[in-house]
Amino acid sequence: MPSFDTVCEPDLVEVKNAVDNSAKEIGTRFDFKGTSAAIELKDKEITLIGDADFQLVQIEDILRNKLTKRNVDVRFLDKGTVQKIGGDKVKQVITVKSGISSEDGKKIQKLVKESKLKVQAAIQGDAVRVTGAKRDDLQAVMALLKKDMADLPLSYNNFRD
Repeated sequence: MPSFDTVCEPDLVEVKNAVDNSAKEIGTRFDFKGTSAAIELKDKEITLIGDADFQLVQIEDILRNKLTKRNVDVRFLDKGTVQKIGGDKVKQVITVKSGISSEDGKKIQKLVKESKLKVQAAIQGDAVRVTGAKRDDLQAVMALLKKDMADLPLSYNNFRD
């Protein structure tokens, strides 16, 4: 019976490369000379450090450009709040989302059920497995999910015939 998994997984190698390239650009840009502007990646968390809020916006813009050039979807980024750290410095933590949350999994499952296609959706950890009798039905589900769940950067893997 044909099936596939719906997952939400970023390419962490490309994310790390984009952060490294952003750090390199921050080190060479003239407007960041003599400031505390920095960016680092630890365990799916990107930390931006700067002297003021506008600097964080500039660093985030550099990061988004580097991610886009490396074909990483920026919808994986979950921005945190800006925090003050010692003196006049500010910090912001951006989390790289990975896996489908339980409520998003339930939305996907409900959407598949309401589509009236002859397929079943089952939540398996941080992925949703869709099974059906026909390959065409599964492709219709993929198209439906791309259209209706546009806020999630979904990908489909483990397609079995």
